[in-house]
Amino acid sequence: MSGKYNIFHGQFIKQADGSLQPAETCKAKYKLFLKDLQVGQTVGIFFEANEDDGTLDQLAKIHACIRELSMHSGEDFIEMKKTIKRNSGLCVRDAYGEEKFKSFADCSKKELGFVIEAVCNAGDFMDINFR
Repeated sequence: MSGKYNIFHGQFIKQADGSLQPAETCKAKYKLFLKDLQVGQTVGIFFEANEDDGTLDQLAKIHACIRELSMHSGEDFIEMKKTIKRNSGLCVRDAYGEEKFKSFADCSKKELGFVIEAVCNAGDFMDINFR
């Protein structure tokens, strides 16, 4: 995997010494992420403290992945976003046959899970590992 498309999404737990360590459920993914980083490569980070699995971290992953898919494919970001929404069931046609897209902000955790799956599948198709 090229470090350029190396995306990690997981949870960390604050330790008694003040450090953050990856949660047990994502340690393996985190190690792969670190392994694929290039020396001197810049990493963007989004932190949110929460009590459960929340949706802001899901939204951050979705938008970061759509941005990468858009850049990799050459397709406009908005069009790629619509494609992902179609593939994850967030698009319906109204009585006039026009597409209506549900906003990610209005989605449940379960719906955003379907979106993440659609993003991962698109990444697999383009040989980008988003998992």
